[in-house]
This record gives sequence, C-alpha cells and structure tokens, in this order.
Amino acid sequence: MVKTKAIYTGGCLCEGVRYRIRGALRGVIACHCSQCRRTSGHYAAMTSAPSADIELTASHSLRWYKSSDTAERGFCSVCGSNLFWRQVGRDAISITAGTLDAPTQLAMDEHIFVADKADYYTISDALPKKQQW
Repeated sequence: MVKTKAIYTGGCLCEGVRYRIRGALRGVIACHCSQCRRTSGHYAAMTSAPSADIELTASHSLRWYKSSDTAERGFCSVCGSNLFWRQVGRDAISITAGTLDAPTQLAMDEHIFVADKADYYTISDALPKKQQW
C-alpha cells in the first residue's frame, strides 16, 4: 500500500547521512533474506520511493556496498546504520523504515523471503507471506 505524505525526512544515528523524500512511499515490507538479516542483525523493514524523489541533505559518510551482482546497499561509514538498498537498473531506492523520522504514518504490508528466515523467531501476524520475492 502506498502512503502519501508531503515530505518525509530521515537519516542515520550520527546524522552523517540525512535525506528528504518528496512524495509517496510504499508500505513497509519485511525482508527475511540472509543478506538483509546480516546487514541489519534481524530482518529488514523497508519502504521504497522513486530515486528522483530522494534528496540527500547530508551524505559525507554514505558508502555503497555491492552486496550481489544485482544490488547494492547504502550505509553510514561512521555509525554503521543500514540506510538504503537499490537494485541495479531499477529507478527506485528502498529505505530502511527505522531511519525515517517519526511520525511516518506507514504500516507493514507483507513479509518476503520467509523461506530464508532465521530459526529463532516466528512470524505470527496475518500479513501476506511470500516464500521468495
């Protein structure tokens, strides 16, 4: 579900990376894949926006890591915050929902890659659950 708010803002823990998003955000998707779990310490809760709607207002510590042949992840090189995920060739960026300034007015929409989830927790809500993407 897409949520509309005029402007969203957010950033990392040390504020070395700050961003502004103009326009709508996709609802939050919980990704349980092994890469998201390793970069976040648990599953990753991500929303998304068109790249053109995202403006970096501070980015001196932003670094991109090519995590696969098809995607890269943006993080703060000072505090380690997991901020972004983008697929090569796609004109959208996923934003870690926890880095958005409150209130977001967003809600969790679904779970993906549940076949890869860790064994120490149970997904017990009624949201849709996809085995892969």
